Amino acid sequence: MSNIIAIVGRPNVGKSTLFNRLTESRKAIVDDMSGVTRDRHYGVGEWTDKQFTVIDTGGYVANSEDVYEAAIREQVLIAIEEASVLIFMVDVTTGITDLDDDIAQVLRRSDKPVFVAANKVDNTALYNEIHTFYGFGLGEVYPLSSMTGSGTGELLDEIIKKFDDTPEEESLLPKITIAGRPNVGKSSLVNALIGKERNIVTANAGTTRDSIKIHYNQFGHEFMLIDTAGLRKKTKVKENLEFYSVMRTIKALEEADVVVLMIDAQEGLESQDINIFHLAEKNKKGIVILVNKWDLIEKNTKTMKAFEDEIKERIRPFTDVPIIFTSVLNKQRIFKAVEAALEVYTNRGKKIPTSKLNDVMLPLIENYPPPALKGKHIKIKYITQINGTSPMFAFFCNLPQYIKDPYKRFIENKLRENFDFSGAPIQIFFRQK
Repeated sequence: MSNIIAIVGRPNVGKSTLFNRLTESRKAIVDDMSGVTRDRHYGVGEWTDKQFTVIDTGGYVANSEDVYEAAIREQVLIAIEEASVLIFMVDVTTGITDLDDDIAQVLRRSDKPVFVAANKVDNTALYNEIHTFYGFGLGEVYPLSSMTGSGTGELLDEIIKKFDDTPEEESLLPKITIAGRPNVGKSSLVNALIGKERNIVTANAGTTRDSIKIHYNQFGHEFMLIDTAGLRKKTKVKENLEFYSVMRTIKALEEADVVVLMIDAQEGLESQDINIFHLAEKNKKGIVILVNKWDLIEKNTKTMKAFEDEIKERIRPFTDVPIIFTSVLNKQRIFKAVEAALEVYTNRGKKIPTSKLNDVMLPLIENYPPPALKGKHIKIKYITQINGTSPMFAFFCNLPQYIKDPYKRFIENKLRENFDFSGAPIQIFFRQK
């Protein structure tokens, strides 16, 4: 099951800086003004071989005074419901504020593990200030400085003990998740495929009630269909609606083998779609892009090609992905989407015999060897596929440390040209021979 860490707390306590540290990224915008966190706030982290998803809730709060505090409280409730572990972040330099107290009150009622992280403990004098936070009644307080990173290791050591390691009962059928922003037609697609009104579908975004698993077995295809969902309640705060659907998408995405990413032809590929795409790619899931509502677009002979090129430009460098244009309403090409998803599932599990791999790839590498570095020539001697849930290849050579990304991409392109891995992310490792 997916392990999701949600960082909650009032604005400007350092949630984004901690997010960057846990995901080793600079994705969050960090600024001293409160409420600047805006864009994509979920990433993947790893600690002692345990993978997890981190959500910086600050990114989903509307920056207007009247709904500010209500939005934060509502988000904490969503995080309690959806996350595996909560980090409640407070600022040692300001002590406890009314909003901290409010959040603590909500967290005390939850049954999820809560870790109080006292941030900005940048010197030993401030260390003595953390005792005030024991007053929340939420157990141990972890001093840290998200700026320098001190204390984050100790915090993560404790957090991963709370992760759920019991795998769900494994169904051996391919698991296909339909993901996308609210109101692109995910539930309508499920209904069109199974031929009955299984979900509630209205024109309001976010009417799906829960993540639904459906055993599909007709027209010679059999698989589990996971309809990612979102929202049980109408919310006054628009950002929280997005936050909720993001939480749900992450869960359904981590359970899937193949993600069918649905986008709206009229709106094109939006930043949230790209986030879902990269999250699926990072998690090594197969991907199919489904462009819905294609019947509403005025077309000429070049429209489809132009639309496809634009999508590929925005999802670089992983562009070897099936893109299917559909109208769920008119049941146009919906079974093609299923076939594409099952082909991608096959590609993701494909094993290439070692002899064939070497026969095809070594001559190509000989014609285009890796560029020499510091006068040293790199020789790739042998290639093998490593066992894994998605395609992974080891290239054994004399100086693996000198091989740069552009050559890695060249190798990946050649693998894709010679063996069909459409829709499946590929990992390439260079190892010492």
